[in-house]
Amino acid sequence: MKTTVLLLLAMALAEAKNPVTHEAVWLMKRVGAPVPSPDGKWVVTSVINPAYDEKDQTSDLWIVPTDASAKPRRITFTKSAESGATWSLDSRLIAFSAKRDGDDAAQIYVLDMASGGEAQRLSSIPSGATGPRFSPDGKSILFTSNIDPEAADKKTRKYKARVYESFPVRYWDHWLDKTKPHIFVQAVDAAAKPKDLLEGTALLANPGFAGVSNDTGEDLQPTWAPDSQSVIFAASTNKNQSAYAEVWTALYQVAATGGEPKRITKGEDSYAKPRFAPNGKALYALVTAKTGKPYNLDRLGMMPWSAAGEMKVITGGWDRSVTSFAIAPDSQRVYLLAEDAGHENLSSIGATGGTVRLDLEAPLGVYTSLAIPERAASAMLIANWESAVNPAEVVRIDVGGKSHRNLTSFNTEAAAQVDWQPAKHFWFASKGGRKIHNMVIVPQGFDPAKKYPLFVVIHGGPHSMWRDQFFLRWNYHLLASPGYIVLLTDYTGSTGYGEKFAQDIQFDPFKTPGEEINQAADEAIKQFGFIDASRQAAGGASYGGHLANWLQATTTRYKCLISHAGLINLESQWGTSDGIYHREQNNGGPVWEQAATWREQNPIRLAKNFKTPIMLTVGENDFRVPLNQTLENWSVLQRLQIPSKLIVFPEATHWILKGEDSRFFYGQLHDWLKRWL
Repeated sequence: MKTTVLLLLAMALAEAKNPVTHEAVWLMKRVGAPVPSPDGKWVVTSVINPAYDEKDQTSDLWIVPTDASAKPRRITFTKSAESGATWSLDSRLIAFSAKRDGDDAAQIYVLDMASGGEAQRLSSIPSGATGPRFSPDGKSILFTSNIDPEAADKKTRKYKARVYESFPVRYWDHWLDKTKPHIFVQAVDAAAKPKDLLEGTALLANPGFAGVSNDTGEDLQPTWAPDSQSVIFAASTNKNQSAYAEVWTALYQVAATGGEPKRITKGEDSYAKPRFAPNGKALYALVTAKTGKPYNLDRLGMMPWSAAGEMKVITGGWDRSVTSFAIAPDSQRVYLLAEDAGHENLSSIGATGGTVRLDLEAPLGVYTSLAIPERAASAMLIANWESAVNPAEVVRIDVGGKSHRNLTSFNTEAAAQVDWQPAKHFWFASKGGRKIHNMVIVPQGFDPAKKYPLFVVIHGGPHSMWRDQFFLRWNYHLLASPGYIVLLTDYTGSTGYGEKFAQDIQFDPFKTPGEEINQAADEAIKQFGFIDASRQAAGGASYGGHLANWLQATTTRYKCLISHAGLINLESQWGTSDGIYHREQNNGGPVWEQAATWREQNPIRLAKNFKTPIMLTVGENDFRVPLNQTLENWSVLQRLQIPSKLIVFPEATHWILKGEDSRFFYGQLHDWLKRWL
């Protein structure tokens, strides 16, 4: 009997899972996008080994064979992070950007994989260098650098002031200056002098010149032409008109020796991520139509390069947005990734167009960062894969077998030991007749026989979707961990359900999405008997915070709310955010014309209805939804004597990125939910 008891105890301990803690989530290694060698033998990826103290965090490059015949091995050993890794076409050299000892700014380093040894610095640009790309002939390398023409003058100025004569003046988390992106070309020789391809050009002097905007700034996204004699890049010439017009980007060609760039696309649609087919006969890019709508699909365009004609959209009949694409080595087929109902699936299309074919539908998780070695014998698909319970790893996709296999397993063992379950999916028909997709997350130690409070979490954007993906910010399982059911609803305006579904939020930013969120909560309660309908809370960040504030104005069903970086006043948000014109497009015109949306879907105008206890959090350096929005909300709440809490993170931006700040945020969030639920 004693032996049996001990055996059962041992079995129970063996099956025990680790709790979902902030440490368990935050300390998972962060695997970057895969970069396969052109010959298809190797894949390089960056791996961050995280820490709560940024001084203790490390990031290095790792390499792994594509046939999974060996485990990944580390090939850089410095504390500074490497970014933008790329291979030479002969698969011998790896270039990357890093700020190492003695560098005032990040520079380009080259690592010879054939002879071994430490990486050698190639560039010496005072303003720094990023995004290296080897020329097809292997003789040169291009990179970009953001140059401020007033940098030298700023060092000697005795005053501090920012002076502007056009919009915009801020972006996400920083004030803008006269810094512009430049493209440099340099021989693969540290002694060679780099050539600034845009210096002295009329394009650079254009007051509206800018790169393609992303979350961190701007990028010209340069790529070599097949003959190594010129460079193709994406740029805007009307960024200075962004207060009253849509900003659009065109593709340009500039000689590798410099000179005035030539525009190669027409019209005012936007082009991004240019890439040549391996055979050099076609140029592909993402194309976003200019329609006056708040959202348009990113479609794939193709331009015959030998004939140099207009770029033709080849996925026009496909109602999904291309997130990344890669071209087969024989240049006969293009593989695509696209969002779809919580997943990101693999599809493909013929090189010149045709019907898009679904090649691999992810039953769990998402594929991202698709890449194909351009000189491999056949199409070898490499990507990242992750799910809500599987942090990202590098995988090789088997299209025929409808599966993938891991090339890296940095987090596999740790993730398997955590007490979490995959997301549960369900759909319902809204009262407006739309099919609405949802995911449900159950807490650790879940017992379907018990009753759990419901926490409705609202995504931002609004043009994004809840993805079956591993997040650090608003991690589903960490939110659920004390014992909550988390509901994730893709309301009208979300991506992954076709262009019209995302566009239908125009002139209706809060009312319909808010109703759908409440209907989703009702449906979840109806479908899942383990939800306690008497205990509901809701919250979100960014646009999710906007909608949390709208729920404050329109319902009392929730015991408490949480709003991070949330808008309360459409009108003052228009005037203080880093971008304004798209808000006019969404709300029916400028504020002073007072279209119905400005009056009827503005939470502060309904403040007399506010009753629900709410916690507000905000980053002091957030210029997308500036601090004033949260302060206005706080003033209203205090004036109305509504139970509330305000937390300001002095070093945070639109997101809470520092480890200790994140740990504190989750602790406060859980305390707030516990207090009211």
